[in-house]
Amino acid sequence: MPLTSPADAAVLSNGVHLPWLGLGVFKAEAGEETEQAIRWAVEAGYRHIDTARIYENEESVGRAVRDCSVPRDEIFITSKVWNDDQGYDATLRAFDDTMDRLGFDVLDLYLVHWPVKGKYRDTWKALERLYEDGRVRAIGLSNFMVHHLEDLLAVASVPPTVNQVEFHPRLQLPELQVACRRHGLVLEAWA
Repeated sequence: MPLTSPADAAVLSNGVHLPWLGLGVFKAEAGEETEQAIRWAVEAGYRHIDTARIYENEESVGRAVRDCSVPRDEIFITSKVWNDDQGYDATLRAFDDTMDRLGFDVLDLYLVHWPVKGKYRDTWKALERLYEDGRVRAIGLSNFMVHHLEDLLAVASVPPTVNQVEFHPRLQLPELQVACRRHGLVLEAWA
């Protein structure tokens, strides 16, 4: 399907609509830089903002989204649990902290930022709980390769909906594309 608007969306396996085009705020300085970028993006038609605790700008993302002219339920927000915050209990605490910084009741998409060896399975179990509790609309992965994905799917009760990876004309990852399609994940590019 051709992209005709920044708000065009993929439909995730759980029925949630993920806008195809999003503004990532990695390396955007907290405060006015992040907030202005989001205002401009929303004015241009973007309806997806991607942040993470490690970016140190979640508060600015929340403030900009609350202050913009578009209702919150029309803007899709992604955040991620960082490596140091992985593990079951630590992930639940990290999510609460993210929500406090964003100032939202529900997050649209929460991702495991990286597959930290020995921790990502427990981290996933925490994301499943957040999803089952209705605190997040969709859960997924970031930077997972085929072997990580297969390992996680062997124990997942709730399948991931997204795998966000570096993907562009010079990095196609054909095996990962096939694995994501086979398991019903949307492959989301971060570059």
